[in-house]
Amino acid sequence: MAPIGNLRHRPVRRLTQLYAGLVLYGVSMAMMIRSDLGLDPWDVFHQGLSLRTGLSFGTVTIAVGALVLLLWIPLRQRPGLGTISNVLVIGLVVDATAALLPAGLPLPARIALLVGGIVANGAATGLYIGARLGPGPRDGLMTGYVARRPGRSIRLVRTVIEVTVLALGWLLGGTVGLGTVAYAVGIGPLTQLFLPPFTVADPPASGPAPTPPVRPRSTQLR
Repeated sequence: MAPIGNLRHRPVRRLTQLYAGLVLYGVSMAMMIRSDLGLDPWDVFHQGLSLRTGLSFGTVTIAVGALVLLLWIPLRQRPGLGTISNVLVIGLVVDATAALLPAGLPLPARIALLVGGIVANGAATGLYIGARLGPGPRDGLMTGYVARRPGRSIRLVRTVIEVTVLALGWLLGGTVGLGTVAYAVGIGPLTQLFLPPFTVADPPASGPAPTPPVRPRSTQLR
């Protein structure tokens, strides 16, 4: 696997893909917010904190991302460029996009925003993860914990974390609804669909080319 943060291999594609993915991720979050039909677990938590603190959704997203990143320290996780960019870019984009999208739309338009937001979120995930410049802070927390606790199931750890933040967000007033269920059902298959074509391949192995086997003299000059 290519080292995280190593930009010597296909730097233009990887940087373009990383930031396109992060921007699209922020846009998809704003689309789901304006649908008002339910958010993914972490965004339910972000919205709940936003309602309680009066801070913008994007500001809360950045603050929570930074705090989660601090939890990487005892797990001995090392962030990449993509990790730091994830914390900053998504929060800025979600606020900017939400300011452009009108609230209180008719139900058909809200359903379209929800569906489009979930699909865009899956594509964005494939883009920024496929760039291989570091996971987001929340995903890194999950994988780092599993790496430090051999035998723990990634699926179980992720479920526990997301159920916890979903419950806290709901108690704080975040929106839980059809969109929450649709996201939970759809994001896995969508990520599986988009990740392979966007994943940057390993650089070619260096070293001398293998020597072809020598054929017996009797068959060389046919």
